[in-house]
Amino acid sequence: MKNTITVGLLGLGTVGSGVIEILHDHKERIQHRTGCEVTIKSVLVNNVEKPRELPDGSTNLTDRYEDITRDPEIDVVVEVMGGIDHTLTILLEAIQHGKHVVTANKDLIAQHGAELFAACQESGSDLYYEASVAAGVPIIRSIMDGLSSDRITKMMGIVNGTTNYIMTKMSQDGADFDSILKEAQDLGFAEADPTADVDGLDAARKMTILSILGFSMPFNLEDVEVKGIRGLSLSDIQYAEELGYRIKLIGIAENDVNGVSVSVEPTFLPAEHPLSSVNDEFNAVYVYGDAVGETMFYGPGAGKLPTATAVVSDLIAVLKNIRLGTTGTAYVQPQFPKQVMPKDQQMTKKYIRLHVLDQTGMLMEITKIFAQYNISFDQIIQRSYEEDGERELMMVTHQVSEEDFSQAMKEIETHHSVKSVESIFRVEGGS
Repeated sequence: MKNTITVGLLGLGTVGSGVIEILHDHKERIQHRTGCEVTIKSVLVNNVEKPRELPDGSTNLTDRYEDITRDPEIDVVVEVMGGIDHTLTILLEAIQHGKHVVTANKDLIAQHGAELFAACQESGSDLYYEASVAAGVPIIRSIMDGLSSDRITKMMGIVNGTTNYIMTKMSQDGADFDSILKEAQDLGFAEADPTADVDGLDAARKMTILSILGFSMPFNLEDVEVKGIRGLSLSDIQYAEELGYRIKLIGIAENDVNGVSVSVEPTFLPAEHPLSSVNDEFNAVYVYGDAVGETMFYGPGAGKLPTATAVVSDLIAVLKNIRLGTTGTAYVQPQFPKQVMPKDQQMTKKYIRLHVLDQTGMLMEITKIFAQYNISFDQIIQRSYEEDGERELMMVTHQVSEEDFSQAMKEIETHHSVKSVESIFRVEGGS
């Protein structure tokens, strides 16, 4: 039985330095929990000449990944450098050389997880990726272990801290999207290129991972309907609150007899819903199970130490498996073939905001179109608009199929009394 586990670390940025910090500061606790000592032998960096302060002077810096993947003394490779294609090549080589892998790379897992797991099964290696979804929120381990005996029917959550920060500040400060985005970038909550966050792609990758695990089906990123928050207006945030809702970028995955639907989109949540009170950069995932009912997992969705904590927790799981001789057995192939829910079976409520001509009979004509597609309304509000002769019309539907709604909106968009369709959002809660 091994008394010392040797680690190779790929990346020494924010998260990588956090991993080193936790392994150093919690060294005795980790050794007590696992029964073995953990040492970091080598770290892959871009520039080995750059001055760095490492708590363990014996750690080697290298700019050659082969020094880690091919080193027979290294047992576990921890990847926190990001990237997809080049990183995939490195990790596959590490696995081929018998290394276990811990990664925080959501993009890689969402796009190439099946390939990595197949390689691990062949080599008898472990692959853990808790930090890839919600940093310090242990949602993957909860689904895989804590809820493994239940049938999960729905998962919905705030899984991107950047967009949640932006939407929180827009709501609280009454500032517009562009100014809050710049503030988020200045504070380090948003990247210089925020596309993946604000266009919903980051959240979509995380929902892909959760859907594979929660429903045991081989989903792909292409199966997720994605709509980001770019162009979100203060008017919609204010109208949402007036109607009794809060607007959040929500990932939703549902599984019923008709199949599975997975989406990421700005969503109206009832003000009393637990996710409505999740603010700033925090993440939360709401899980519905046949047996357990409703549970919610909440915590910091980003940051140096929260993410590093999840990485080190995965590392500890690998260490325990090594000592127990059970490595390579954690991954289970999806139990069911993929079944995507048809559009005509996807039932949701919708919020619509229109600019319309202020004409007699306008509302009757619009509601008549919707009625032709079996769409009725829970709430309708009319407001004056700054343009003379125009009105602003806000409508919340009852449950409607995505197919019927799409067909109705094609007619609404071309109706003579409709100047523009300003916004359409999903609404959760109610019938």
